[in-house]
Amino acid sequence: MTDTAPPPFVFHQGTQPLLISMPHAGTYVPPALAARFTEEARQVPDTDWHMDRLYGFARDMGASILVATHSRYVVDLNRPPDGASLYPGQSVTGLCPVDTFDDTPIYAQGDVPGEAEVAARRDAVWAPYHAQLRAELDRIHARHGVAVLWDAHSIRSVLPRFFEGKLPDLNLGTANGESCDPALARELLAIAEAAGGYTAVLNGRFKGGHITRHYGQPGQGVHAVQLEMTQCSYMQESLPFDYLPDVAQRVQPHLERMLRAALAFAHARQAPR
Repeated sequence: MTDTAPPPFVFHQGTQPLLISMPHAGTYVPPALAARFTEEARQVPDTDWHMDRLYGFARDMGASILVATHSRYVVDLNRPPDGASLYPGQSVTGLCPVDTFDDTPIYAQGDVPGEAEVAARRDAVWAPYHAQLRAELDRIHARHGVAVLWDAHSIRSVLPRFFEGKLPDLNLGTANGESCDPALARELLAIAEAAGGYTAVLNGRFKGGHITRHYGQPGQGVHAVQLEMTQCSYMQESLPFDYLPDVAQRVQPHLERMLRAALAFAHARQAPR
């Protein structure tokens, strides 16, 4: 039986000047590659689980939504194509990761991908995702004169490899103020800080990955924001990584307020037609 791989992404085109990108939501690993993984890695534990469900309300807001299908263990869509570190001096995972967030090997026999394999994965999965992201941002900007890119992420709340203690629940990143208008960042942070029962920070441990940094061009009317959420805010952080609807319903109104603020910001700067 031959494997039929899904396309690199699932895309929904909206009507508003807002694109939500979910580069780490994918879980697909080609069977031949999965056979090289450890049993732990086959569970793809470092997935940004259930992002499309958590942000399901955004379709009704008119947002465009771009969701990855392949696991970040195949290729990480939020890393630069050359694999350069986004956080020099800090522990990070690569373009084609070889270890998990718990610092355990992904490849059971140590047969990590070489340059040719990395290039093939980049061409097959990374490049199409970014081509779609670029095309949709360009379409939105051409139509509205402004575009907001929201890069949606989640992560386990306690990960000693990357940060001490428990991570704040709502981690907004704007590449230290370079990827979006400071006024929008301040408004989003105010909403996040006002969210009862949750902690928030702007440009803390997570300042935005390659997508936020590369596509955010506020001087050209493209404003990019990353939100890295703690997974305990909406799901079970350990196997089987279940979505917890009652828990998620408490944080979703705050997510919606932030996205509505981003849309209001965009509408205030929309080009006259």
